[in-house]
Amino acid sequence: MKIVTDKTPKVAIETILTPDEIAGIDEYIHHYPQARAAVLDALKLVQKRNGWVNDAQVAAIANMLDIAVSDVEGVATFFNRIYRSPVGRHVILICDSIACYLNGYEELANAFKRELGIEYGQTTPDGRFTLLPICCLGNCDKGASVLIDEDTYGPVLPSEVAYLLEQYQ
Repeated sequence: MKIVTDKTPKVAIETILTPDEIAGIDEYIHHYPQARAAVLDALKLVQKRNGWVNDAQVAAIANMLDIAVSDVEGVATFFNRIYRSPVGRHVILICDSIACYLNGYEELANAFKRELGIEYGQTTPDGRFTLLPICCLGNCDKGASVLIDEDTYGPVLPSEVAYLLEQYQ
């Protein structure tokens, strides 16, 4: 009976991750009592390079942490700010929580879609923006709210969308 493993060979890590990523993940491993606790930090570190994490990078992280690829994949797919497919240079997250919904979410989302010419889950043809919903930004007192990259805005009116997008060339 052949045993199937979901780990890639250790030698492949250097061809998939940069030396800085390897060093950073190694630092996280030594920061926690158990290496598996470094999964989210490792994913965020690797995502910084290209804006998303591919399958080979997930496998390399699993190898470094000595855990199953499916465990890393589980963390990557659980957190909505870890992207498993390419995204634009700027990711726009529009809060669709009840507080934002009651304060103009639908109109705001439609204004972004109209201005960008895309729907949720799509990226503009120039690769500049990806538009996604998010269940809560924790900015409920300032709804309707938007997160662009790491910048939170709220309340945002549909009439302010074009101006807001101009800030992200």
